[in-house]
Amino acid sequence: MKKIIMDTLIDSLKILPFLFIAFLIIELIEHKLNNNSKKAIERAGRIGPIVGSALGIIPQCGFSVLATNLYVTRIITFGTLIAIYLSTSDEMLPILITQKVSFTIILEILFIKFLIGMISGMILDYFLHKFRKNKKKKRINYDICTDENCHCDENNFLVAALIHTLKTIFFIFIVTFVLNVIMEYLGNEYLEKIFMKDNFLSPFITSLIGLIPNCSASVILTELYINGALSLASTIAGLLTGSGVAILILFKSNRNLKENLLILLSVYGIGVMSGIVIELIEMFF
Repeated sequence: MKKIIMDTLIDSLKILPFLFIAFLIIELIEHKLNNNSKKAIERAGRIGPIVGSALGIIPQCGFSVLATNLYVTRIITFGTLIAIYLSTSDEMLPILITQKVSFTIILEILFIKFLIGMISGMILDYFLHKFRKNKKKKRINYDICTDENCHCDENNFLVAALIHTLKTIFFIFIVTFVLNVIMEYLGNEYLEKIFMKDNFLSPFITSLIGLIPNCSASVILTELYINGALSLASTIAGLLTGSGVAILILFKSNRNLKENLLILLSVYGIGVMSGIVIELIEMFF
């Protein structure tokens, strides 16, 4: 057990500086693009799902929460919100980069998330056009930085990046430790059985994991994929449903419970169906 703990600790410490650099870059991008992203999504109109899905794949602190605020006040549409939720990557991108995953695979995942977010959002807006006619409500300002006390609004890039890094490395350590224990005593095949790798039901499980309202969801899914316990299709299914704390903020700020449940079920359903479709495509092609 001591050897497993030491190996896990060493593996985590190896990626710590690279993870910090990745989050520092993300913080700089977020502070540079936040206002521009907000203006772009507000002015998007009918092409909201396209713009929202494109902006969602860019690493930005709390963009999905910003989108939630804009939806609650009816500045953006139902479909645009779903598109952003589906394309948002949370902690996935910095982990994939620091773990030296193939750049081609990273681009493939991002493109698939963008495509599914865009198409889903446009289809939902088409069939739920009545949502666009809702009157604007009084804005309720929720903020991921306030919610997590990460001081993202203070222009202190180093502190914000360090806090995000420490939180993520903590989850990485826990997940990696559990995976190492399972592989040491039960073998990698047991791990694959737990998450039903290459199984038709796997997307149902990973999409459910993705709904966990913090960064642990994307960390778990990404680490499982890197360790070979999840197929690409099942991983994407879970990453599609992972929008960080945005869903939690939605239930806090939007009083329409039925609408919130519809959004939650839409995200989960799209995640599951996407995973199944990708699995079938990989199977036959």
